Amino acid sequence: MQIGVTNMIMGDVPLASFFDQAAEAGYEVVELAICREGELTPNTPTTDLKRICSQAHDAGLEIVSLVHLHTNGNIQQSGAAQRIAVNDTIAGLRIADAMDVRCTLRTLDPQSPDVFYDEAYRNAVEALQQIGHGGDKLNVDVAIEFVWNGFLFSPMEMRRFLDDVGHHRIGFYYDPGNVAVFQSPHHWVRIVGPHLKMVHLKDWQGGPLDGSWPPLLEGQVDFAAQNRELRAIGYDGPMISEVSTEVASLHHTAEAIRKIIAM
Repeated sequence: MQIGVTNMIMGDVPLASFFDQAAEAGYEVVELAICREGELTPNTPTTDLKRICSQAHDAGLEIVSLVHLHTNGNIQQSGAAQRIAVNDTIAGLRIADAMDVRCTLRTLDPQSPDVFYDEAYRNAVEALQQIGHGGDKLNVDVAIEFVWNGFLFSPMEMRRFLDDVGHHRIGFYYDPGNVAVFQSPHHWVRIVGPHLKMVHLKDWQGGPLDGSWPPLLEGQVDFAAQNRELRAIGYDGPMISEVSTEVASLHHTAEAIRKIIAM
């Protein structure tokens, strides 16, 4: 397993500075966000994409994942909103391919009161199948992360959803801090495990109405149980911190990830 960190926790810090800080703190791999504005967008020229990759490489880091923060539309709707979301996501896959990054993170869009849950489910399956075909052409995966958007609230439902999508390019991005508010995170690893592609790391402390994300190893996530399940499915990939630097320093979190990996 590799010690990783996402630049989403760093605000507007320039990528070159993010790389330097991550390397100095002992991280091995990084995740970058594709945004609507800034250094990394769907419109960033190829020469600049190569420069970003070189900056990471020069710092001794590998870019292993990109996050689709640039998308518009909604894959849970139909018509134009769905087409925009699909096209924007595939545009992000092209960026990943140009940077030789083979996995991306896509959260599912917010629920709309005008689209019934079963319709949203069918629309999302259809949209992700289209995105999967785009990923096939570009050799890039898309991993879906559970977030608090009123959709796919259990590991059983997430597994069925990904089974229904039925495309090898579309999988699961596991984040224990996001699921711990509702269930034991290691249950998600075992149940959704065949679809798991990448791991974020956050902890969780509290209940649904009064919880927070504390520093790693200071909350209620059973990381030892998580790791047993990860090893059982053969996962040996990146463990990417999503712990805000307002909660814990990069150094503190890197050391916590080392301890988690050793469990």
